[in-house]
Parts: sequence; C-alpha cells; structure tokens
Amino acid sequence: MILGASVFSFAAALPERSLAQTQTANPSAVSPSAADPSATRPANERPKQAKRKPAKPAEQRVAAPSVLNARAQIGAVPVQSLDTITAVASKTEERAIDALAPVSSVTLEQIQGLQPNRLSDIFYNVPGVTFQERGDDPSTVINIRGLQDFGRVAVVVDGARQNYQRTGHNANGSFFLDPELVGGVDVVRGPTANIYGSGAIGGVVSFRTKDIGDVLRPGERWGVDMSGSYGTNKDRGMGSVFGGVRVDPNVDVFGGAVYRTQANYKDGAGTEIGNTGNDIAAGLMKVTFRPAEGHEFKIGGVFQDYQYNIGQQNRGPTTTLAPLAAIAGSSVYASDVKNYTGTLSWRYSKPDDMLFDWNISVYGNRTDNDQVKTYNNRITNGGGICTLANPGNNISGCVGDKRGYSLDTVGVDVNNTSRFNFGDWRNAVTYGFDVFRDDVETFDSRGNSNVTTPGGQRTVSGGFVQLKQNYSTWLEIVSAARYDHYELNSIGTTSSGDRLSPKITVGVTPVAGFTPYASYAEGYRAPSITETLIAGEHATGGGPPLFPCPSGGVGLFCFLPNPGLRPEVGKNKEVGINLKYNGIFSANDSFRGKLNVFRNDVDDYIDLVGSTPIPPILIAFPGTFSQYFQYQNITHARIEGFEAETMYDAGDWFLGVAGHLMRGRNTQTNIGLATITPRKVTTTAGVRLLDRTLILSAQWSSFAANTDLPAGYLPSTGYELVNLYLTWNATKDIIFTASVDNLLNQYYRPYAIPGNSTDGTTQNDVLFSSPGAGTVYKAGLRIHLGGA
Repeated sequence: MILGASVFSFAAALPERSLAQTQTANPSAVSPSAADPSATRPANERPKQAKRKPAKPAEQRVAAPSVLNARAQIGAVPVQSLDTITAVASKTEERAIDALAPVSSVTLEQIQGLQPNRLSDIFYNVPGVTFQERGDDPSTVINIRGLQDFGRVAVVVDGARQNYQRTGHNANGSFFLDPELVGGVDVVRGPTANIYGSGAIGGVVSFRTKDIGDVLRPGERWGVDMSGSYGTNKDRGMGSVFGGVRVDPNVDVFGGAVYRTQANYKDGAGTEIGNTGNDIAAGLMKVTFRPAEGHEFKIGGVFQDYQYNIGQQNRGPTTTLAPLAAIAGSSVYASDVKNYTGTLSWRYSKPDDMLFDWNISVYGNRTDNDQVKTYNNRITNGGGICTLANPGNNISGCVGDKRGYSLDTVGVDVNNTSRFNFGDWRNAVTYGFDVFRDDVETFDSRGNSNVTTPGGQRTVSGGFVQLKQNYSTWLEIVSAARYDHYELNSIGTTSSGDRLSPKITVGVTPVAGFTPYASYAEGYRAPSITETLIAGEHATGGGPPLFPCPSGGVGLFCFLPNPGLRPEVGKNKEVGINLKYNGIFSANDSFRGKLNVFRNDVDDYIDLVGSTPIPPILIAFPGTFSQYFQYQNITHARIEGFEAETMYDAGDWFLGVAGHLMRGRNTQTNIGLATITPRKVTTTAGVRLLDRTLILSAQWSSFAANTDLPAGYLPSTGYELVNLYLTWNATKDIIFTASVDNLLNQYYRPYAIPGNSTDGTTQNDVLFSSPGAGTVYKAGLRIHLGGA
C-alpha cells in the first residue's frame, strides 16, 4: 500500500502529457491478430531477418508487452502460450512455436490463474519437467528429462545464474524464487540451447521477474497491482503489491514486494508433514533508461528472505538396528535464507541496423543459508541439550549448534546478432561469450557440512557462434559451435578442462502450419566443486564408526575426492514437428502443437559410486558395507523419450494435452536412473463464460512411478492430480480467483527416495518430508489502480 501511494503521488506530481504521447496500444484490441498482427502470418512464413520493420516511436516500443498483459487482466481471449516470443533457444527472438527446438513458455496470465504456492505448481503443462522437492524446504529443484543436480539444468533469473548447492538428504542443486515475483518462464529441454551457457546438458529454465509492462495498461503512465490470497491446508496467505511509473517515454521506475506464509500441511493420508510451514518476504526494484533511440539500460535487484525449519522429528521406536539407522541423523534446523540478485543490462536494437543487435548483462547472485539446530532426536534429556555425559555428535549435534552455507556467483553475458541477405537466403550470425565464477563457503561447528559441501572456487567460461539461415519460406538451418573452459581451485587441488560442442538443426515447412525438423546438439558440463573435492568421513549419527578414513578420522564410510573427474558430455539427437493452424473450424480458433522424440547420450556421466561392500573394520557388526564413496565417471548414460505439448483454443472453450514418456539407464550397469519420471500426462480443459469474463478450467495430471531403480531405493508413487481453477474479471480492474488443488486428496511421493542397500532403511527426513499436500482450497483478489 505504501508503494502504491508513492507511485500515485509521484505520477500526480509529473507534468501532464497528452494522451497521444502516452497511448501505447488500442485497449479494445482483444483478438490475437489485433494485439499482434504477425499472429495472422502464414505458419510457414518466418520473421524476416534482413528486411526489418521501420522503427516504432519509443512509447510504442516500450509498452508492447503491456498490450498482452492488459488483455490478460481484463479477461480477453489469451494468446496461445506457444506464441510467446522467446530468445532462450537461439539468442534470437522468435515464437516458441516457430523455434526448431523443444521450447515451452509459461505466461504471466497462466501463473496468475494457477495461484501457485511454489514454483513447481506452474509447470504441470510443460513436458519433460519434474521436481524433486522437500515439503520442509521452500527451495526449488528442477529436473528436465531426468537430469538435475550440480548445474545440469541451467536456471537463470533475469539472466543471472542460480547455482546454489548444499549436499545433504536433498537434491544437489536448488534455488529460491517466489512465484509471485515471476512475470514469465521459458524452458528449453536438452542441450539444444548449448549456446545459452555452459553446463546445461539437461536444459535451460529462464525466469523473467515482473516489470512495468506487466502492470501498466495501455494509455497509463502509472499503475499499481495489489493482490491477496488465502488457502486451506493450512493457513496459506499471500499479499503483494507491484507498481510502476513511466516518468517520461525514456525512463521507467518499477518495484514490488511480496509476503507469503503458511503453516504445516497434511498429506493426502491426513498426516501432518512436520516443518512444512514457512514465512517468505521478497521485493524487487527496476529502473530503465533509454538515452538514445534503440538503446535501453536496465538496473534491477531482487531480495528474498526465507524463514523455515528443515528436518523431521523421530517417528517411531529405535529398539532395533534398522529403525535406529533410519532415524540416526534426524534433527531440525531453523533456517534463514537470504537471496540477493543484482543485474545490469544494456540492450541495443534498431530495425534498420543490420550489423548490431546486442545484449550485454552483468550480474551477481548470493545465497546465504544460516541454520541453527532446534531439535535432536538422539539426546532426550533437556530437549536435546548436550551435557558432558551426552555430548552429541557431528550429525545429531546439540540444540544451538550452528552451520551455514554461502555461494556467490558473478557473471557476464555478451552477445550480438548481425543480419545480411545472400540471394534468397536471409542470414543471422549470432556470436558472443559468457563467464561466471562460483565461490562456495561452508561453516559447521560440528564439521560434517565442511566435509559434504566443501568450499572452493570454480570459473566457467565459453564463447559461441551461430548461423541461422532461412531460404524462402520453407527452409531453416541453424548451425552453431560453442567452446567451453573451466578451472576449479581449492586448497591443494586444481582441475581444468575445455571442449568444442557443435549443433546443427534443419527444419522444412512443405505446407503452411506443418514444420518437421531434425537436430543434433552437444553440451558440456564441468564437474562441480562438491563432486571434485568432497573428502572425509561421513559422521556416524551417534552410533559406532565402521571404517577408518584416509583423512585420519573414522565414520560410517569415507568420501574420497576426485581431482581427475572428467566433464560430462551430452549428445542429443532430436526429431520434432511444429504445428500451427488458425481458423480451423471458425474464424477465431487456433491450434498449436509441438511433438518430438529425443535420445540424449551422456558420456562420462558423473555419479556417486560406492566401493565393493566389506564387513566393518572397526567393530564386529553383521552385514557388509561400502567403505568408500566417490564421484566417478560412468562410461555412458542414455535418456530417451517422447514429448508433446498441444492446445486447441476456440475462444469460448479450450482443450490441451501435454506430457512425456521417458526412460533412462546407466548403460554400464544396465540399471535405471533414479531421477527419471517415466510418464507425465496433463490434460487441461476450460470454458469462458459471461462474455469471456469468467474462466473455468480443470487440469488432470497423471504420473507413473519409477520402479527401475538402483538397489536400496524406495520407488515413488504413481498418482493422479486433479486441480480446478476459476478466474472472474468482475471489472477491468478487479479480478477474483479461486482454485482447488489435489481435488481427490491423493497421497503421493513424486520421486524415489535413496536408502541403504544392505538393511533396506530409507533416509528418515526425506521419507517424511517428500509427500505433497492433500486437498487445498484457495481464493484470491487482485485490484488494479492506474492513470494517465
């Protein structure tokens, strides 16, 4: 409210301008062709790269995104999400439906209608994308085509890479971003986008945070959006305010804030999942300058603060060895995560300049995770308080013990596109370089985290060149090469490597609307700091140590470093079809579809490998166990599958199906990969009533369990999720939303849980924090204020 009042006061104090100066688009434009004339372009006619359109006035260029968002806010017919402009796959702007790559987009309109509580809620309709999250940790872990962890999926927010990683009973790679901050998402699956940056053999997920074009309506110089929502299961509340003012056609100021809270939820079986409550506060600020025609400078900052407890209390007796081992490390940490992202970008683009079309960005991201132990299941006296007689250990520790994880990433990304014609060929050459540096620091008063998440520095850099060629309206060829180099340094250890990765894609459009393509692309992922440097004994959790370690300590087993670890190389083969048709059964209906099959062969796949099991050395204990664990290169892993994303929109109703069928195996051992989700199929259907101001929709997602697993894993559950959504545009400035998540109140665990291959126990905290929430009812209200 303070921000809204400030924007209102600032706007009122500005000198009045004529409506002609501030009008950005006709607010009555409610059809795709009116909002975007190119929506009626024949499917086989691609945007011309040499004959570019004349420059628009600055006011119109700046406000172009506002047109679509204003239409979304007043309940007009939405543009198909596959018509969204994206540059993630090739660094050149094109519609997702036209990209010769497995590209998907999630629009702001979709996000607002879904009322997401966390980011995973907005990806049900995106094939190939799943999540490995804990209910007691609000961070997000994205899995694309069965690949996750250690940067296999490159996640960027406003161009800034999110590389945070902490090793524990969780995925090895996560990031923090509240969905209310997000203005749109682009996803590229597989190493097809290898020019985008190093490491992304699984794919790229690019988040755009909200900007002034997401709030201001056509003709407005200032605007404020205020939102609030409440949900059951349990006490889920969210409030946000975003506002901006166009000081003049060349200066924009925008900012916003979010607060979100929830208590512990219950799963579909009615069990309360401990420590799933959290409190999140976040804010962002952006200032945009346009000092000359074609030039745009943007300064942005995002701050987030997450308060939550991670870990699970003991759930059962410990009278036998197996249950004792299962809960050995159970404890709870009060966590305070602060995430800072700062970006500075310079974009230059003029329609009549064929030589230069550049984007330069500099960014920094810091994630600080400070934790204090609040519960210890192995010390019963005094609520986990240590005494001389019961001193705890370096897993269970004592109440009050502290540990912390910090990762700083700084980077630069520079690219330019030059265009020229050669006969009937339209050519675009895109070239550039990028570099980022990770600096990891870990503190643990008990020492265990210093072993499992070692500190160090890693610098990854690369350069690329891409030639995109269009012949007439029926042929497109994209060829590219990327060079990658990395250096990793820590005390007494260095590692480095480099490689050249090629890409070639050919697509043809024999008839309008039908574009098959074939692609081959390679990607290169440098080993992470943890994979290379992890060393030392794994703590015992209070039980007796089993093995001596080279470090001089003793533990359950020993981690061994591997400075000779080789980078992973993904070699992806893909065949796809893009389908784009308008006016099929009526003048205003449309169909969009992307279908593809792929095979990603990953050479030197990195996995944590145990030594041949032997009897314990330090004590007499039944069974055999691995004394050593080390990240090693597996000769070959293969992931293959089929993906589809379709949507038919008749205006008054719509129907779409999206999903994937997939399998992945370690071909060296012929054992399946634990991170595969073999089937995901999501069907979405809805109607638009009351002059299309009331939108009712239902979403049914069907997931298959992964049972092809390494020894000791507890399989995930197969499950069906049914969600219902309502959006009512009561007026053009007041929007009411409501939803029901998990209507069938299903119990589900979406991913396999690692365990012990010898006694069958699973990691207690993961087992009891992985189930999703049961039925959730939500309602929300969004109010817009604005003026010229």
